[in-house]
Amino acid sequence: MRTETLRDFRVPVTEPAARYAVSTGMPDEAPVYGEYPAYYEDAAQAAVPRQPEDTPQPPARTAPPAPPVPHHDPRQDPRHGARHDPRREEHPHAGPQGHPQPQGHADADTRAEAEPVRATSQGPEEDVPDGYTPTYRDLPVISPGSLGGGPGDTVQVQYVPQDTAGPGPLYVVGDVHGYLDELVTELQAQGLIDSECRWSAGNARLWFLGDFTDRGPDGIGVIDLVMRLSAEAAAAGGYCKALMGNHELLLIGAKRFGDTPVVSGAGTATFQAAWLLNGGQRTDMERLQDVHLQWMSRLDAAVLEEGHLLLHSDTTAYLDYGDSIEDVNDTIHELLNRGDVDITWDLFRKFTKRFAFRDEETGPQAVRELLDTYGGSRVVHGHSPIPYLLGEVGTEDGDDARGPEAVDGPHVYADGLAIAMDGGVTMAGKLLVVRLPLSD
Repeated sequence: MRTETLRDFRVPVTEPAARYAVSTGMPDEAPVYGEYPAYYEDAAQAAVPRQPEDTPQPPARTAPPAPPVPHHDPRQDPRHGARHDPRREEHPHAGPQGHPQPQGHADADTRAEAEPVRATSQGPEEDVPDGYTPTYRDLPVISPGSLGGGPGDTVQVQYVPQDTAGPGPLYVVGDVHGYLDELVTELQAQGLIDSECRWSAGNARLWFLGDFTDRGPDGIGVIDLVMRLSAEAAAAGGYCKALMGNHELLLIGAKRFGDTPVVSGAGTATFQAAWLLNGGQRTDMERLQDVHLQWMSRLDAAVLEEGHLLLHSDTTAYLDYGDSIEDVNDTIHELLNRGDVDITWDLFRKFTKRFAFRDEETGPQAVRELLDTYGGSRVVHGHSPIPYLLGEVGTEDGDDARGPEAVDGPHVYADGLAIAMDGGVTMAGKLLVVRLPLSD
């Protein structure tokens, strides 16, 4: 009997995050660390701080023998500076300077034996034995040497037979944005991982709603953890999967296209500038490997789980890509794999849109349009921090002052049809890990 391809990813030791501030051009306004909405694309051009050419490079890293829980210096935490304002997203204007070559895509099809053995390749003509399940496209594929351990390195994952019939409980995770310590704390609180950050939830199902990097100190550490948990969960009879967020598209574009100019309604724009302005961390780019790019580029954009339509963004832009979930995912994968800077930019621009469900009159109608097209009874999304959906950020009314710290759970709105999952971790809010269905 054979099982899914199961791979382990070690979590590199984190480094202090670099922080970049940009001026909004408004008088008496401090620099902000935040996103800029697509509909603010015609705002004034912003200058992007760049590192000097002679900036010392960090020494090469070696993967640690065990996956420790990284700890970051709170003084390097972007949340201790100016707060992230999602109403200012995608302000990417900067001049062209160069065009890095796009990263390739691995087509390897690998498999692992039921008992721990070294994975080998399966040729297209090889017979498939009874009970063998093909590799799912959302499981990571490791090329030789991709983990830094030398050619042909693999990491073993123990297969655990499951006696429990049927799927386990369903959990969703909101935007993480590089806050690995907070993620580990919340996953442990829900019993999904143990004290050593190993999967401990058996046949439970866990979905991440996207946006793993940018703003926080260890985005690559977050991706490495999610990739490893996907292998460990599959071995235990459950699964850990993820959706593509706009920051995955942004990081892919910054790596592939750099300062290549793109078509923008406000003039010249580049992925490199947009990435920096939206909280891109130099340490993440330095540690970004092909295996991370391959994994991100294969993530789906939408999925239906037990009547919950899981999306990253609270936008109806998904309707532009197909009339079914399968069509949406296939179309986005096909467009992204073309390696075209303008097409990738258009994907990023559309999925930075937000607040489509917030208006009391038009919001429920927008949610129903998505549910009528793709199925389900509720949309579950990240992307827009709950404090902004509530309109409470920056308000002070005597003893009733509220802010991101007041968020302690998901926000149900739009006539009960939408559930927001971004608790505002980048604004000193809460990183949400929630079991579905909600008990409301």
